[in-house]
Amino acid sequence: MDLSASLPPLRILVVDDQSSTRQHLCSQLAAIGHHTLEADCGDSALAQFDGQHPDVVLLDVEMPDHDGYWVASQMRAHESGGWTPIIFLSSRDCDQDLWQGIESGGDDYLVKPVSSTVLQAKLRAMQRLRRMQSRLQAVSDELRHSNERLEKLSGEDSLTRLMNRRAFDARLEQEIACARRDQQTLTLVLCDIDHFKRYNDSFGHLAGDACLQRVAHLLRETCRRPRDCAARYGGEEFALILPGTPRSGAMTFARAVMRTLRNCNMLHPDSVESYVTLSGGITTCVPDADTTVEGLLRRSDDALYTAKSRGRNRFFSFEMQMDTVEQAPSGFAPL
Repeated sequence: MDLSASLPPLRILVVDDQSSTRQHLCSQLAAIGHHTLEADCGDSALAQFDGQHPDVVLLDVEMPDHDGYWVASQMRAHESGGWTPIIFLSSRDCDQDLWQGIESGGDDYLVKPVSSTVLQAKLRAMQRLRRMQSRLQAVSDELRHSNERLEKLSGEDSLTRLMNRRAFDARLEQEIACARRDQQTLTLVLCDIDHFKRYNDSFGHLAGDACLQRVAHLLRETCRRPRDCAARYGGEEFALILPGTPRSGAMTFARAVMRTLRNCNMLHPDSVESYVTLSGGITTCVPDADTTVEGLLRRSDDALYTAKSRGRNRFFSFEMQMDTVEQAPSGFAPL
């Protein structure tokens, strides 16, 4: 039984300065189903190696410009993470020659004249190794993709598909560092759905989940800039990180969120406004050495509490000492 029948053919680079030797080898290889490339010197061999990416190299040792040992060492230097089998073909049969061939990057060393049976056996082994290499690469790719999916899932809230609390904390710490380095403003917003327990009591938890998903989608769509991000902070509470957003811009953003939510007209009969609303706390700063994740969260949470105490359905900012239903005080110069 021919075990090589199920193995794919190889693209073999034959390197020899003797035209007759190359043609004889290429004829042998073609007869057993392989594809061949030819090079008559070291420079041509390297060009073919870089441009054609052969599966195997059959390499003569004695050549006029650079010997095969030099060519093999250069081929190894040109590979970027892959592995191409190199088999030396030489009339030299000393142990030192074999040693030098392996040391220079070769994988095998055959003494000329090489019998057709021996060459076929060596190439069959290379086919098997290539198939194993392909399978290992496929397994490695699948493992990498699985790890990427797992990493994404570990940082994603399963209900809303927003960033979860774990990923949010890491992202906020990263944005604080960036804003501190670049001396740029950073805005953090905490908001939650007003009277959400009443909503669940009126419509049930499945409807409550759907409400959370719709609000999450709205917040995600409102974060239009690449670095703006929304997260589910916990329960019915959400968090927004808005890098490079000044105080006035944060208020404009909050009003846009409220307007969009109002246009959605999600009914909430057990609420003062009769539709789903949000309350939010805003804090904006240029981070310094004392700015921490905990400190920003505490300040935003205090602003959220103030928004609720003022009647809900509003966003409050301590820095501006106002909320979204007020007018900015005259003469105020936002950050």
